[in-house]
Amino acid sequence: LDVSMDTWNNFYACLVSLWLHRFYIYSAVAFGISIWIVIQFTTTKTKKKGEKSNGNPASSEGIEDKLVNGYATLQAKEVYVAGVKIFYGSQTGTAKRFAKGLAEAVISLNLPVEVISMGDYDPDDCLSEETTSRNICVFLVATYTDGQPTESAAWFCKWLEEAANDFRFGKTYLNGLRYAVFGLGNSVYVDHYNTVGRNIDRWLWMLSASRIMTRAEGDCNVAQSKHGSIEADFEAWRAKFLSRLQALCRGEKKPCSGKCKKGKCKSPGKQSKESSDHEHGASEYENTEAEELFETSSEEEADAEEAGGTNSVIDVEDLGDIMSHMKKAKRERELEEGDVGTSLTRENAGRKEEDEKREMITPALREALTKQGYKLIGSHSGVKLCRWTKSMLRGRGGCYKHTFYGIESHRCMEATPSLACANKCVFCWRHHTNPVGTEWRWKMDQPEMILQEAIENHQNMIKQFKGVSGVKADRFEEAMTAKHCALSLVGEPIMYPEINRFVKLLHQHSISSFLVTNAQFPDEIRNLEPVTQLYVSVDASTKESLKRIDRPLFKDFWQRFLDSLKALSEKQQRTVYRLTLVKAWNVDELKAYADLISLGKPDFIEVKGVTYCGESSASNLTMANVPWHEEVVRFVQELADLIPDYEIACEHEHSNCLLIAHKKVRL
Repeated sequence: LDVSMDTWNNFYACLVSLWLHRFYIYSAVAFGISIWIVIQFTTTKTKKKGEKSNGNPASSEGIEDKLVNGYATLQAKEVYVAGVKIFYGSQTGTAKRFAKGLAEAVISLNLPVEVISMGDYDPDDCLSEETTSRNICVFLVATYTDGQPTESAAWFCKWLEEAANDFRFGKTYLNGLRYAVFGLGNSVYVDHYNTVGRNIDRWLWMLSASRIMTRAEGDCNVAQSKHGSIEADFEAWRAKFLSRLQALCRGEKKPCSGKCKKGKCKSPGKQSKESSDHEHGASEYENTEAEELFETSSEEEADAEEAGGTNSVIDVEDLGDIMSHMKKAKRERELEEGDVGTSLTRENAGRKEEDEKREMITPALREALTKQGYKLIGSHSGVKLCRWTKSMLRGRGGCYKHTFYGIESHRCMEATPSLACANKCVFCWRHHTNPVGTEWRWKMDQPEMILQEAIENHQNMIKQFKGVSGVKADRFEEAMTAKHCALSLVGEPIMYPEINRFVKLLHQHSISSFLVTNAQFPDEIRNLEPVTQLYVSVDASTKESLKRIDRPLFKDFWQRFLDSLKALSEKQQRTVYRLTLVKAWNVDELKAYADLISLGKPDFIEVKGVTYCGESSASNLTMANVPWHEEVVRFVQELADLIPDYEIACEHEHSNCLLIAHKKVRL
C-alpha cells in the first residue's frame, strides 16, 4: 500500500509541475510549429523558383496530393503545355517529313509529342477534346490541285468547314484549343496559293480556337520563297515556333487575338520579363525576316473583331455606323498605301532583282536529282544517260528515234538547259522533283558553259562503260562524240532565255537537235530559231482532259495550248505532235485529236502509250492506265482514218509507239 501511495504522489507531483510551468510548454510548442511553417514555406518557394528557371513545368507532376501525418497537403503545379500534337496532310511526303522533323525538335524540349496523319484522325470524335487537354495542335497542310486539300486531309477539311458554318456547333465549339498553322504551297498557282492552310486557320478561328502564333506559308517556288526554298521557309518558322512553345511552357500569356496584320501581333497584355529578354537576344534582321515570313488570317477577321469581337452581337441600328467605320478604315489604308507607293515600288524592284539572282536548283533538289542519276550543270541545266544509249553500246537495239528517223542511240545526248516546267503532268517521269514556273526568274548560266559541261558530263558517263562486258569497241569510240541532242530530258527547254544561242551552238558542233515543248509558250515557239525537229506534246484534246492530265500552271492554259499549235503550223521546219495515251483518261477523244491535227499541221505524229514509272504520291496512275500495244495500234488506225492527209509510217513495239507521217513526207 505504501509503494502504491509513493507512485501516486510522484505522478501527482509531475502533473502539478507541468501545470505550473504550462506557459513555457505552450511557448515551446508554438515556437516549434512556427519554425516548421517557415521551413515548409521556404522549401516550397525555392522549389517553384527552380522549376520556373528550368522552364518546363510539363515535365514535372501536375498536382502533388500526399498525406503527411494524416493531413492532406495540396501542392498544385499548373501544367501550361501538356504536349504537342502535329497534324499533317501530305501528297508528296514533304509535309510528313516536316512533321517528323518538328517532332524531333519538340522531343528535345522534354515535351510529349504525337505525329498524326489527318487521314487517320476523326475530328468529329476527337478534336473537341483538345479544348481541355492543354496540348498545342500544329497543322502542316499542303495545297494540292485547284486549291484542294490532299487526299489524306480532305475529310478533315470538309468536317472543319462544315463545323465552322453550322450554327449547331456554336461559335465557341473549339474555345480553349491552341494551334499553329504552316501551309505548303506554290506561289506559281496564284489563285490557289496556300488555300488549304489559310482555310484551316480561318475555320479554327471561327470556332474560337486560339492561335499561339500567326500562320506561316512555305513556298515551293524558289524565285518567290522568302528564304530561297520551302525547306528554308519551314526552318525559319520552326525556330520561331519552338521559341514560342518554350515561352508557353513558362506560363507566358501572349495569345494572338487575330488582329495581326502582316505578321505584327497587336495582342493586348505585357510580355513577361523572360519573353522580353529572349526577344532582345534575337537580332533585328531575324525579327524582320520572321515578320515578313509569317502571314496571319484574312483582314476580314481583323475587321470583324474591331467591329465588336468574334462573338459579339451587333444591333441593326448600329450597322450603319460599323459599315462607315470599315469604309473609312479602308480609305485610310488606301491613302497610306498611295503615300508609300514609290518606296514600295523601289523595294519590290530590289526584291525582284534579288530573286533573279537565286539559283533554280536548291540544295534539297540537287540532292534528289543527283540520286536519280542526273549530272547537274550550273544552276538550272542537266544531262543524263538514256537506257537506250547503254543498250546500243552493247550492240542491241536502239530507241524509237532510231527506227523512225535513223538517230543512233549510242551517239545521242539527252539534256535540258531548263529543269523547270510549266506543267505537273500525272505521268511525269521525274515524279515532280523538278521545279515549276511560268516565267524565267532564276540566275541564268551562259549557253557556252552549259554545252561544254553537258558534253563533258556525257563523255564521263560513257567512259564508265569502257571494258564492260558486251560493250562494242567501235560503238564505244563513236559514243564519245555526240551527234544528236534530245532536248527532252525534263522541264521546258524553251523557257531558257538563251535557247536560240544554245541550239545554234549545238549545230556548230555538228549536233542535231530535237526540242520538245509542252505547248504553253506560243510566243517562244514563234521566236525559236529552226531546230532539226520541233516537238509539241499534245497530251489531251479537250480543255477538261488537258487540265486533268497536264495540271498546267497557267490560268489561260487552253488558249496558250491552241496558240502554240497555231504557231507550230507557221514554222518552216519539221514539226511533230507527240501524243501520250493514258488508258481511261484520253483515249476516247479521236475526233477532237483530228481537229487539233488540222490546226497545227505537223509533219509527223508520234503516238505512244504512257510509261508507268512506279508508284508516286504525286500521281494516282497505275499499270491499269498503261495501254497494251494492240490498243495503241487500234487507236492509231482509227485516228488515221480521220486524217486523210496522213498515213501510218512506222512502228516500234518495244517502246509501245507508232509514227504517223504526212503524205508529203516520204521516209
